[in-house]
Amino acid sequence: MTLPIRVWLTPTIPNPWKVVLILDELKIPYEILAFRFDDIKREPFINLNPNASVPAIEDPNTNVTLWESGAIITYIIEQYDKDMTLTYPNERLEDKHALNQWLHFQMSLQGPFFHQAGWFNFLHKEKIPSVQDRFNNECKRQLAVLDKVLQGRDWLVGEKMTYADLAFVPWNDILHECIPMAKEDRFKDFPNVKAWHERMTSRPSWQKLGQARKKAMEEQDLESTGMPRGISSYDDYLDKIAKGEDTRAQK
Repeated sequence: MTLPIRVWLTPTIPNPWKVVLILDELKIPYEILAFRFDDIKREPFINLNPNASVPAIEDPNTNVTLWESGAIITYIIEQYDKDMTLTYPNERLEDKHALNQWLHFQMSLQGPFFHQAGWFNFLHKEKIPSVQDRFNNECKRQLAVLDKVLQGRDWLVGEKMTYADLAFVPWNDILHECIPMAKEDRFKDFPNVKAWHERMTSRPSWQKLGQARKKAMEEQDLESTGMPRGISSYDDYLDKIAKGEDTRAQK
């Protein structure tokens, strides 16, 4: 019997949810260990990941502890997707490696640039229009690349949804929280991306994930920015953490 894989995460950060989404699609048992961002540089999490970033996993079936979402996804696929549900076999070598190519695209471009756009648009205390434009335009450029590739097809590689497709969902879903825009306008210039995204977010796995994320955020009383309710700025939040003060919203 497969024991649940422990997934350590802070609920507002998108990267861990890539891992959860793939675990759920493969029907691999897992346990979410949601903790406050305040504790990301403290034990026990810092003992799992010295880089102090989420996610990290502990797999009691193999005694593997791993961090970095892309590395975790690769591990899960290689270790558990024996039926090739979300990947392709060696006989389809080009397709198999194209999946890895798109995962690297997501890890090296989408995640970092969406994050920086969100930082400079919403959290950085000084607004620097040239920097905001730089990151906003790069996010849109990446969406244009995806939109072109998805023209006339449902998935990035081959005839089925794979881990490469799923890896893009959590960040794409919060595009409006990275670049100022209405949620319904996220993909107005990218119809192929919109259809692709909706094919995945309509699945039960995403609905289940959404409920888990909402529950974890409510338990920690968090805004979508990742800050606790009642704290006005990220600098104030970090200052409270550094001083060891309680950042929970006061009842």
